[in-house]
Amino acid sequence: MKLKITAELDYGMETETDVLLQIETAAMPVQRIEHERLDAGSTTYLSRISAEDSIGTRVWLSCQDSLTVRYEATVDITRTNEDITKLQSDPVHRLPHEAVRYLMASRYCPSDEFQSFVAAEFGHSSGGQCIMEMANWVGERFTYSPGASGPSTTALETFVQRRGICRDFAHVLISLARAKAIPARMVSCYGPNVTPQDFHAVAEVWLEGRWHLVDPTGMATPDQLAIIGVGRDAADIAFLTSYGWVTLNRQQVQVTEA
Repeated sequence: MKLKITAELDYGMETETDVLLQIETAAMPVQRIEHERLDAGSTTYLSRISAEDSIGTRVWLSCQDSLTVRYEATVDITRTNEDITKLQSDPVHRLPHEAVRYLMASRYCPSDEFQSFVAAEFGHSSGGQCIMEMANWVGERFTYSPGASGPSTTALETFVQRRGICRDFAHVLISLARAKAIPARMVSCYGPNVTPQDFHAVAEVWLEGRWHLVDPTGMATPDQLAIIGVGRDAADIAFLTSYGWVTLNRQQVQVTEA
């Protein structure tokens, strides 16, 4: 699948402010970037650094008064869908270093709080079958409700409220997977069927020696997703992190099949 992506950000700020931006599609073997352009407007400083796990890039910007960014890309995705229900989880003591950190509880994913629930609700299954049961459980019992959560909402709060947006759904699935001793991380991405259109977030789980994408909202399949970056939770994949006060004026994301 080939995606055409456009993202526009318009922020105001009181003083010169440093901003860490993460909106560019990651160059990966299963997603080839045919065209890409980032226009960051007028800035006093711009540099790129590697993102988490060396997937994708982050852009440091120093901005005065305002930040106006336009990003556009055409990405050819060759990633396929697969049935993960037949995949087994790796024994914890055999996990490689790149997966171990994603077993741990993190800021938005207090997975240790979910261990009793996971044992009671999903103790009968394992591996990919268990992950899909967890994803379906979240999708069936949670309401997708923009505005129901905020930047500080954790998986535990979402679990109680049973409503939120893509990041909240992903946080819960990640917490459940980690409580089952299956490494799980958060993925920021673009998808054509995300409604309303915006930056999207899904989960990625480690099974049989590699990562597999899972979207608990049901709005996207792996072959439709253009990955931006990965991390422990929303703190690692934020599309914009500011080190000073900023005000959102306008934000728009559009993803279509090219």
